Amino acid sequence: MRHPGALKAHRRRAVHWVPMIQALTPQPLPGATVQASRSPSDVAATVRVPTASRAYDIVIGRGLLVPGAFEGLPRSSQALVVSNPTVHALHGAALHAAVAAHHARVHTVLLPDGEQHKDMATLGRIFDQLLQHGCDRKTVLYALGGGVVGDMTGFAAACYMRGVPFVQVPTTLLAQVDSSVGGKTAVNHPLGKNMIGAFYQPERVVVSLDTLDTLPPRELSAGLAEVIKYGPIADMAFFEWLESHMEALRARDPAALVQAVRRSCEIKAEVVGVDERESGLRAILNFGHTFGHAIEAGQGYGAWLHGEAVGCGMVMAADLSARLGLADGELAARIRQLVARAGLPVAAPAMPMARWFELMAVDKKAADGAIRYVLLDGPGKAQMRGADRALVEAVIRQHSAAGA
Repeated sequence: MRHPGALKAHRRRAVHWVPMIQALTPQPLPGATVQASRSPSDVAATVRVPTASRAYDIVIGRGLLVPGAFEGLPRSSQALVVSNPTVHALHGAALHAAVAAHHARVHTVLLPDGEQHKDMATLGRIFDQLLQHGCDRKTVLYALGGGVVGDMTGFAAACYMRGVPFVQVPTTLLAQVDSSVGGKTAVNHPLGKNMIGAFYQPERVVVSLDTLDTLPPRELSAGLAEVIKYGPIADMAFFEWLESHMEALRARDPAALVQAVRRSCEIKAEVVGVDERESGLRAILNFGHTFGHAIEAGQGYGAWLHGEAVGCGMVMAADLSARLGLADGELAARIRQLVARAGLPVAAPAMPMARWFELMAVDKKAADGAIRYVLLDGPGKAQMRGADRALVEAVIRQHSAAGA
């Protein structure tokens, strides 16, 4: 899937990361699901994530909360399933049964649901359970839920006894195509999203697509934002496929979901394999996130779902790209149309202009006090750069009812 020479060159000259997105080889999007040579038979695709710290698989299919999908993972006397009440009621029993043979005891901790609870206080509940049960450094953590549960479980695993193994079992589309892959773990702070965390890779990501059957439509749309982003930054053939299959995806067509999740994971795995710790290339995965994170923080975590904020943020970032002459207006319009067809907002909330810049200044991509944005550099390419404040203000006014 990669061009070895180009990727080796990137590793030698990390400063030249912008053009390296062209090293991602577009993959075909056939009508039939991809065959994989591993059990269980319900696995439709397997994507390898080749990071320097740990290489691992993403297994994708339906009905994967079964023992076969967890074969070969670490065994231990104890394990801890981290979830929330809603997800655990739906899928907890299946996961416990699937991993029971790996552990003498499997404990559970249920966290409150929602981005507003992704904080240090909630993280402490995981540590409380681990310590109360006398868990050792071989204890395996299982993250059963969406991005909030996955991020906090991964961060807890990175910290407890300086690192214990964990497995991602994402149950939302957003987590399946983005947050469960690549090892970025974190909690929020009132002054900034995901500002406290660690890079820590899972042992495996088990994507059981049937968990999407019970996902509320709003959550499904939020996940589609993270699917859409991969097209404009890396693979326009995939973007065009999404334009043709958006209605099928919103209808949860199984074949369409397999293709969308597989290709999204392939692109993210390729980028993460080159740049595990976001020193360059990986930043392109934050397309739309500078504006999006400002929306989330400004409205209060949970008021807008992460994917909703990212979808709107992509519309704004595409417009800024066009105003800078990096991409044409037609591409920006197509992105806006596709985001809207995914059921996502394309108009930002009203916030004072000063508040927008205050929030964007604490984004992790900011450097030396300067705000930086991931922008399109033509179809299927992206770069990170600053922008004149007057242009950014024009974009904000165009897409929101922001005050002066």
